[in-house]
Amino acid sequence: GSSSGSAAAVAAGFVLGALGSDTGGSIRGPACLSGVAGLKPTYGLVSRAGVMPNSFSLDHCGPLAWTVEDCALMLQVLAGYDPADPAGADHALPDYRAALSTDLRGLRAGVVRHFWEEDLPANEELRRATDAAIEVLEGYGVRVEDCRMRTLQEYRDVKMVIGESELFSVHHRGLLERAQEFGADFLGRTLPACLFQAVDYVQAQRERRRMIAEMAPLHERYDVLVTAGLGPAPLLAPHQTLEFWKKPNITTPFNVTGGPALALCCGFSASGLPLGVQIAGRPFDDATVLKVGYAYEQAAPWRAQRPAPSGQAVDAAPAPVSPAPPAVEPLPRQIAAEAVRRAGLKLGEQQFAQVCEAGPYVLEIARRIRGGLDRRDEPASVFVFPRSG
Repeated sequence: GSSSGSAAAVAAGFVLGALGSDTGGSIRGPACLSGVAGLKPTYGLVSRAGVMPNSFSLDHCGPLAWTVEDCALMLQVLAGYDPADPAGADHALPDYRAALSTDLRGLRAGVVRHFWEEDLPANEELRRATDAAIEVLEGYGVRVEDCRMRTLQEYRDVKMVIGESELFSVHHRGLLERAQEFGADFLGRTLPACLFQAVDYVQAQRERRRMIAEMAPLHERYDVLVTAGLGPAPLLAPHQTLEFWKKPNITTPFNVTGGPALALCCGFSASGLPLGVQIAGRPFDDATVLKVGYAYEQAAPWRAQRPAPSGQAVDAAPAPVSPAPPAVEPLPRQIAAEAVRRAGLKLGEQQFAQVCEAGPYVLEIARRIRGGLDRRDEPASVFVFPRSG
């Protein structure tokens, strides 16, 4: 994830805390894989002013630290209205550290189990660690029951159309003038977004508004939502950029819906690599999310265990093996060429091939996003005047 340096620095003890940015999981993913705590705050709670934009609609900034308590201390300093951020929320702030407690009696937790058991099956070590973390919360008196949200793929489709369209727009001038100077992995994630159309972007924003509205009954019934995180970290060598377009991830839903989500260590694999769990909550109720995470940390032994020092090898766990999907033919060159031409891009053969390779997956996302909406459904990006006075 894009905050991996921040998470690794905290895990190694180089710094007490660090900042991260999270558009689809880039605070929580590195936190899980490095064994630290990372909070994606409520959208707009922490200013994005001065941060290189990725997606205006989905970007969050937040803390990474060794403990949840340190995340609370950092959030107290980071949070607050900033008129320099158009998405900044003018919202009263609690004392996040004072709200930390191990008294969780009466709290209600919804477990979004289908995320890691059906939508994106986790490996056995992560499944066991997540279940054990839930048992710890039950031991505190938290009332736990399973619940359901949309599928991971549905959230991922909305995120991909909005996020990658905005990323393409942010870097459009640079891509026009010097595409060859960008890294191949970045280009493979960004250039295929030229295939999305205006209708896809607006439809995704409309679907996002529906998804946010659907969270209200869940937030009324539950104080927090719990689901698996990530881990153990896979080897980098077999990484393929195309995977970015092919399958969902377990962190994206809470970017789309905008509420706070905390990732923290819930154990280690047999090979010594960290495993993570996620705790999410109501918009602007970051304090309760931190409180539940803090209580879990007090009962778990993981904060006493640091990663292996430099020079000591750790056997990397193999990535979970999923059934190979059917082979997909690249997008016909004439369709890709027309989209590239309309975007004003001048690409080399390798860059053009990236558009063709990802094209079928991009168009399938667009196809899925286009149905099921009423003409009166408003997008999540409706303009409002800033608060005055």
